[in-house]
Amino acid sequence: MSIKHIITDIEGTTTDIAFVHDCLFPFARARIPAYVSQHAESEAMSTLFENIRALTDIAPESSVETYIQQLLAWMDKDEKITPLKQLQGDIWQAGYYSGELKGHLYPDAAQRIKAWHQDGYKVHIYSSGSVAAQKLLFGNSEYGDLTGSLGHYFDTRIGSKKLAASYDAITKVLDTSSDSILFLSDSIEELNAAKETGMATIQLIRSPITAEEQPSVSSSKSFTAHLTAANFNDVNDWLNRSD
Repeated sequence: MSIKHIITDIEGTTTDIAFVHDCLFPFARARIPAYVSQHAESEAMSTLFENIRALTDIAPESSVETYIQQLLAWMDKDEKITPLKQLQGDIWQAGYYSGELKGHLYPDAAQRIKAWHQDGYKVHIYSSGSVAAQKLLFGNSEYGDLTGSLGHYFDTRIGSKKLAASYDAITKVLDTSSDSILFLSDSIEELNAAKETGMATIQLIRSPITAEEQPSVSSSKSFTAHLTAANFNDVNDWLNRSD
């Protein structure tokens, strides 16, 4: 079956990892204490505290500072914890809306997402960052609002990106067969999980230093291993050859 859906990762794929780690993360970390304290009595923060307690041994009567320290500890370890990701998304939203933040995208990624949508492909996002954060990045990017070119957004609520079951769940949401889906990521573990379900996979290698000994898009049409591409234009060349 030909490819009808393209699912793409964000970090290292559509977006420079440096933007996430050197811009977004420090922006959120610096603002977590004040943000949590200011909204401590809100219903949303009460729910967030409840979700944190479900994952820890923090007692209901614990201080707001206890929750803040737990969030900061998770962030310092780059934990993919849903309550943390949701809070980061809220803080980033304020930054995007104020104009302090603009979502970074590689030029080829921004161009191809728009072009693929126009060509009839369904383009979706799967990232460990919250759906809210994903929409903010693509809705407030350096290349304008790209959300009109995107379909579904998936985060850790669908499951870990390193588990095949997550990609099976995505396939069901998209109401299609796995062989109609192309998954793009810089992570071998994620690609392995997607490929296990029957999806086509291409590894984005934005830096030659990270390249592994695998066939390139330009030299192979086989999926005996993950194909590799330097950018989304290479991916598009493969799509054109595969049609």
